[in-house]
Amino acid sequence: MKFRLITIALFFVFTVFISCTDNDDKNRDYGRLSVNLTDAPFPHDLVAEANVTIFKIDARYKGDMDIFSEVEDNSDSSMITEEKSSFVVLMEDEMEVNLLELTNGVTKNLVDLDVPVGIYDLVRVYVKGVNVVLTDGSTFDLKVPSGEQTGIKIFIKPGLVVEGGLSADLLLDFDVSKSFVAKGGGSNYENITGFNFKPVIKACNMSTAGTLSGKVTTLQEEVAEGLEGAQVAVFAADTLNTTTFTDADGKYMVMGLIAGSYDVEVELSTYQKKSVTDIEIVAGNTTSQDFILVAGE
Repeated sequence: MKFRLITIALFFVFTVFISCTDNDDKNRDYGRLSVNLTDAPFPHDLVAEANVTIFKIDARYKGDMDIFSEVEDNSDSSMITEEKSSFVVLMEDEMEVNLLELTNGVTKNLVDLDVPVGIYDLVRVYVKGVNVVLTDGSTFDLKVPSGEQTGIKIFIKPGLVVEGGLSADLLLDFDVSKSFVAKGGGSNYENITGFNFKPVIKACNMSTAGTLSGKVTTLQEEVAEGLEGAQVAVFAADTLNTTTFTDADGKYMVMGLIAGSYDVEVELSTYQKKSVTDIEIVAGNTTSQDFILVAGE
């Protein structure tokens, strides 16, 4: 009886050991990848919706970190061969998105799964069912140049590193104002004859990026009131990086800014322009910066 109990105990310990080893191997070989979608705001008062249907996303896997360490040590990029590059399918479900709903920090999760550890440097987004709906109800269906067949290619710079047992976050910033180009122009419905779809998407590695947020207000009898529709322009080294617009409460948020120093300008008609220089963005953190505008030319 004693021998039998000892045998059962040893079997239990062995089973637990094997289970832990398997879990350790999985934690070492796989990491969690999350992909979210947001929109660089579209300042077109006549547009109510900008819709796309995403039905597949994959990412190019360039190999594990050991391969890249060898390349750095030997300064021989030829060591990374095509055989070591492959695409990993991240999502194959149809997902309808109105991009105009994804502004000022609002995102939509597209992917959240375990993937092999290593470096990913390219994402392909496959889309169809692209259309624009004006505020008067007019709808324009748009042709997709290549997004449905070969996917919209979005390079990740620097490459996204997925480490064993850890999470990596990628933000896809869909610039609607550049992607949906109105034909006919003008500010009236009758002048718009359609739209051209020229997708512009930026991939932001959130491990190396931060967020800028705040509120734009004006003083009314010494009480701060939020200003809607103020343009917030973010500059890096005198070059425009991105813009956004305040919501109904005067709040704004810009995500996916690479860590560093930025200058910000805020404009709204009938108010004086306001500028702040050397705003420091820290990776993985949110920097708060409010603005008070003064009425005037």
